[in-house]
Amino acid sequence: MRDADRRTVEDIGITSIVLMENAGRQVVAAMDTAFGDLSELRVAVLCGKGNNGGDGCVVARVLSERGIDVSVFLVGSSLDVRGDARANLRILQALDIDVVEVSDAAAWELHGAEVLAADVIVDAILGTGLSAPITGLLETIIADVNAAPAPVVAVDLPTGLDADSAGVPGPAIEAALTVTLAAPKLPLVLPPAEELVGSLVIAAIGIPRAVIEAIEGPWLELITQDRMQAYVTPRVAESQKGDYGRVLIVAGSRGKTGAAHLAAAGALRSGAGLVTVATPVSCQSVLASLGSEYMTEGLEETGDGQLAYDALERLLDIAADVIAIGPGLGRAPSTRALVQALVERAGVPVVLDADALFAFAGESDRLAGRHDAEIVITPHPGEMARLTGLSVEAVQANRVDTAKTFATTHGVHVVLKGHRTVVATPEGKVYLNLTGNPGMATGGTGDVLTGVLAGWLGQLLDAESASQLAVYLHGAAGDLAASAEGEVAVVAGDLVEHLGAAVQALVAPLRLAQTDGPL
Repeated sequence: MRDADRRTVEDIGITSIVLMENAGRQVVAAMDTAFGDLSELRVAVLCGKGNNGGDGCVVARVLSERGIDVSVFLVGSSLDVRGDARANLRILQALDIDVVEVSDAAAWELHGAEVLAADVIVDAILGTGLSAPITGLLETIIADVNAAPAPVVAVDLPTGLDADSAGVPGPAIEAALTVTLAAPKLPLVLPPAEELVGSLVIAAIGIPRAVIEAIEGPWLELITQDRMQAYVTPRVAESQKGDYGRVLIVAGSRGKTGAAHLAAAGALRSGAGLVTVATPVSCQSVLASLGSEYMTEGLEETGDGQLAYDALERLLDIAADVIAIGPGLGRAPSTRALVQALVERAGVPVVLDADALFAFAGESDRLAGRHDAEIVITPHPGEMARLTGLSVEAVQANRVDTAKTFATTHGVHVVLKGHRTVVATPEGKVYLNLTGNPGMATGGTGDVLTGVLAGWLGQLLDAESASQLAVYLHGAAGDLAASAEGEVAVVAGDLVEHLGAAVQALVAPLRLAQTDGPL
């Protein structure tokens, strides 16, 4: 973002003071939306000595122009303020808006109570300017502000967070609202730092999108509704089931037929044209009774009701555009050998989950991308730990890099499940999903995702696009389910039932754009 600022000023010709003006006004607009009528509120603006403080000066001026009771407190000396921040500080002084300098503990002792008594506190102290963990006076100010009842509005980034890391390096402001400028930063969307962000608003301040996109990576892109709309187009009138993919789901074992059913239901609700569940012969009748919309194939099994290696040739003969393997499959040696052989010989894209990933534990080198078809793996943190040899704690502490490294090293697409699901591609692209909620932490939701991903992969025939769309819709369905049932009551089947509404939320705007009248 520093590079984007520089290029906007030097190459495009938009001056930095214009960007600062836009930033301050966008913060006030976000406050209007968040708090409603500000006219009866007292606002305290804490400004630092850098550009973030300059943004805060603009916020104070705009509020004052509207007749709102606003006070400005400069953490430091005005003699140390430079550049555009100094220009905006001088504007405040020219308008007779008092700026109280808080340069030491005694000054905070004298003026801190006024700040803490405000109805809203604006944090414009550091933004992205953190260079080391906070100590001294600023540590005291942060502790006192966090203990105050007033909500805090952070400009760009809560003071104390490192813009390049999702960690919390030391004392940091706990914001109720963060208005980040131009594009989000890592700590705003990744745990544990995201817990200090509150509601997040991404504010355009005049930095052209082309400038940001021209900056070399590494890139981490958010999976958003607007971007996902490009992957879901309304169906044409002449559609037939063969247009929307044939999905083969290799899943289930004795006592675990539910996992196979949920995966099949997820694929069907995602629009797959034909779905076949290949399962041990002893499980076939159970699955056939659970779902009338998908077909079943009963195959050779082991003595304890898991698919046997002898089923391989029959599996390869089943017509499919994509194969999903793993939900409820079991871990018998014969089953593990079947999974490995099927992945190696399948000539279509493959989605691997659950027990299919266990088949490659300790042998991840066999899990390598193929030239003829893409591989997508969907591990939870424990499964990722088994594949990489890392601890679960290490995986969770560095989810983005763990997924990216495995994807690029093995030539596969990685969907690392959990809070803020990560999608990584063999080319090193990384996407972060923001949909979903804790109510989805229940058995079977991962099986649904396997089916959703397979369903969309069968239609889009592109693993990168299908993976993004699948995790977005899966999380969106979970959010709809939580709204209807409450997080505690959500079960995996609820996600299946809400997939249609999640898709419709993407399709409906497209249909409206294509008609002159109501649908």
